[in-house]
Formats: sequence, C-alpha cells, structure tokens
Amino acid sequence: MAEKHILSLEVPSVANCEILSIRDTSQYTELLPVDCSELLITVPGFNSPALIQVDKNFDLNLAACDLGVQTVNCGTEQAALPDGVYIIRYSVSPNAEVFVEYNHLRVSSILNLYNEVLCSIGIDTCEPSSETQDLISEIQYIRTLIDAAVAEVEYCISPAKGMEMYDYALKRLRRILCITSSNC
Repeated sequence: MAEKHILSLEVPSVANCEILSIRDTSQYTELLPVDCSELLITVPGFNSPALIQVDKNFDLNLAACDLGVQTVNCGTEQAALPDGVYIIRYSVSPNAEVFVEYNHLRVSSILNLYNEVLCSIGIDTCEPSSETQDLISEIQYIRTLIDAAVAEVEYCISPAKGMEMYDYALKRLRRILCITSSNC
C-alpha cells in the first residue's frame, strides 16, 4: 500500500463574528514532501475563493480582509464575517489529487443572537411561569433547528436545506427577541 497524506481540517464555531478559525488536523507521512499547500475559502455570496497560502499544521484565525470580504481600513477595522455556507478546500501537491473539501455552516451571528435572547427572558432558579416555560420550549426548538441546519450542511451535504432551516430559526429567534425586549 502506498503511503499518502490524510488531509483533515477542523473549523470550530467561534463567538467572535469577525473571525473564521481553521486548524489543520491532517496526518502527514514522512515519506512524501508537503509542497504547494493551498487553502481556498469561498465566502457566502462570493463566486470565487480567497486563496490563503499556508504551511502544514497551520492554526489560523482569518478576518474579513484575509478573505476579501473587506477591502478598506484593513489595518484599523474588522468587518463581521457573514453567517452562511463556506466552502473550504485544502490541498497539497499534486493539488488536483491530494485535497479535502468541506461545506461549513458558520453560525456565529445567530448563536450570539440566541444568547442575547436567553439573557432577555430572565431565566432564574425559580420555577418559571407558564409564559416563560413556553418561551424556553421555543428557544430549545430554535437551538435544535440551528444544530439541524449545521448537520444538513456539514454531514448530509444539503446546503440549501440547511440554509432554509437556518433562515427559519433566525426568523423565529428575531420574533422572540422582539417580544422579550420590545425592540421591534
């Protein structure tokens, strides 16, 4: 059996809406060189990927300027990265043959909104009123929708269905925030 690199990436969810975190978790064989490493990232709403030059075992926190989302004030400001489906491809030479590609559903903004909603309903250690219990049940359902959206994109390889679920969860979450904070 021929020795080969086994490429793998980890793309953890982060609360910081200005950062996309990516870590190389590949297993490299000592018998082959690791040349021409490329990380290609297509941001939601963009047609062409940003090319990031990397070395093996990288651990990156990429900002909007790194990904071409922001093109001005890169040294002084950081724009938020959008939630949505990111197509992430990592390859080494020969790049057409040795690669791994992922659909990643970024959910940083919606999870921050989810936490804002949790803070706004005033959960405490006492038994909640029936109205608060109904809100808690709705919030739990919304969290399940978010998790299911991620699963649809990343495991079921169904980005359209995942985004449909994401959008539905966001709509329900905004409705609750409107009710609980009178911020409509």
